[in-house]
Amino acid sequence: MKKELMDILACPMCKNSLELTVEEEDDKEVISGSLYCANCSVRYPIKDTIPDLLPPDIRD
Repeated sequence: MKKELMDILACPMCKNSLELTVEEEDDKEVISGSLYCANCSVRYPIKDTIPDLLPPDIRD
C-alpha cells in the first residue's frame, strides 16, 4: 500500500480517518502492517501490500 493513500482512505464503517502502523516497508510502499480506526476500535490488516478494508464481521 502506498502511504499517499492515507490521504483518501477512511474507515469503511464510520468514515473516520485511519491510523497507519507499519511492520514492514520498502522504498515505495507498506508491505505489512495495519490501519486502525480509533472511533470503531477496529484494526484492518495490510498483507503483501494490500489493505483488507472489509468489515470485521465478513473477513475470513
